[in-house]
Amino acid sequence: MKNTDKNLVEKAAYFSLSGDVNSDMVHRVFEASAQMSEHGVSTAHVLLHSHGGYVSDGICLYNFLRNSSVEFVMYNGGAVASIAVVLFLAGRRRLASKTARFMIHKSHASAPGGASPQALQIIAEGLVADDLRTESILKEHLSLSRKHWDIHSHLDLHFTSKDAIAVGLIDKIGDFSPPRGARLVNI
Repeated sequence: MKNTDKNLVEKAAYFSLSGDVNSDMVHRVFEASAQMSEHGVSTAHVLLHSHGGYVSDGICLYNFLRNSSVEFVMYNGGAVASIAVVLFLAGRRRLASKTARFMIHKSHASAPGGASPQALQIIAEGLVADDLRTESILKEHLSLSRKHWDIHSHLDLHFTSKDAIAVGLIDKIGDFSPPRGARLVNI
């Protein structure tokens, strides 16, 4: 037997990740990634279901997963929205069920009652900064038309799986389907 990289066995593992993108999710993903490393996982298939959450937590997860030695294959089986789309884009390969949906939008926040003009300005500046960060990642991965960007500037922008292929959000339509006997771990 030749001693080549081809003889290394690919070790795949299967995970589900759902809920709000927040510091708790960041912690859970960090812990799961440590376990993957410890068990020699080379490819992690992750079914993601999330309506979004905090921009900074989503960007942290994007950067962490994108630069991991583990190859992440991301799946959308239902809904991936808001900052969860950025997290989804960390996948080196990306798939979605034919009935799945995606949604992206501008950052938003609620101002506390009685907020001063200075406080409102700080909130607005933070939202603009978050939009610049997320949009730079979207532009790196997606081929959105001028019409898409115009919609995005004022409204929620929705994609079906078929639409997602056209803009580069997914590589193909396909379902998360771990092989029989595979262990499924909820992160």
